[in-house]
Amino acid sequence: MRIGSREIGPESPPLVIAEIGINHGGDLNVAKHMVTLAARAGAECVKHQTHFIEDEMTDEAKSIFPPNADVSIWDVMARCALSAEDELELKAYTEALGLLYISTPFSRKAADFLAEANVPAFKIGSGEADNLPLIRHIARFGKPVIFSTGMQTVESLRPSIEIMDQAGIDYALLECTNLYPSPPEIVSLKGIEELRKAFPKAVIGFSDHSIGSEMALASVALGACILERHFTDSRYRVGPDISCSMDPAELRWLVDRSREIHIALHNAKQRSAPEESVYRFARASVVADADLKTGHVITESDIWARRPGSGEIPGYKFDELLGKTLARDVKKNTQLKWSDFQ
Repeated sequence: MRIGSREIGPESPPLVIAEIGINHGGDLNVAKHMVTLAARAGAECVKHQTHFIEDEMTDEAKSIFPPNADVSIWDVMARCALSAEDELELKAYTEALGLLYISTPFSRKAADFLAEANVPAFKIGSGEADNLPLIRHIARFGKPVIFSTGMQTVESLRPSIEIMDQAGIDYALLECTNLYPSPPEIVSLKGIEELRKAFPKAVIGFSDHSIGSEMALASVALGACILERHFTDSRYRVGPDISCSMDPAELRWLVDRSREIHIALHNAKQRSAPEESVYRFARASVVADADLKTGHVITESDIWARRPGSGEIPGYKFDELLGKTLARDVKKNTQLKWSDFQ
């Protein structure tokens, strides 16, 4: 798939998405500062969350308290959401730094707003991944869609993916665990392969809510093409997602290490040119294990394989010498040559 000018897939380095989300606490200046630091740390894409509270939730949300917050989900979003004007300014600021700007719409109004703002793709959060009316609405815009799949099963995702397929839209599925933070005993790396098998048209990635970069990097080794993690300028901030957010140094580490893993993932099993100098000393050559005379017929006890590997006959040719007749005298520990034999 392609988002803007960025190709995303197995042959490209993983796209690392720095999710600022609501970590800015509703402060545009803080949000811009986070974008600046994400750009400096090597991120190619910043993800935001677009909240229009009245179109997103009913009054019942005022009595629902998330496990990672001390106020209702309504109050969390009311406090942390940027205004439409501020988000447009944040998008322009992000793109001026050369980064992709995408966002998660949590309502029909938010989806319309992002479409009008001409985002290059939509991100669907795990909770909306089976919200069929919202997904149908977003599919009408014809833009690539990235789904997080936490709390979902392969079967619960099928109707949403059918909508994507019918609309002819490119999409990605990110394995995800929705606990903030997610301990390793409930994170599923196996889900990456399960999603790949169930939805062969999808680009597969990993949305990480664990602490540290280990799970995200492991997912690259399993073929994840997109990595998404929450991002903050400092983990000393207060907010529901701060505990599982990476700071700029961790973001740089994730970008660099994921690219290294991607390169190694595509290297074939073969001896490389830089290994030749090591090969010459680290491997063994076949040598005489005693002083031997011309005409002697070689048995297994007459020869051995010893370092260095600079001899003409490598250790793996050992058995080919058994039964051969010497054409000249050889001394113990002499590296043998094919010309030593009749």
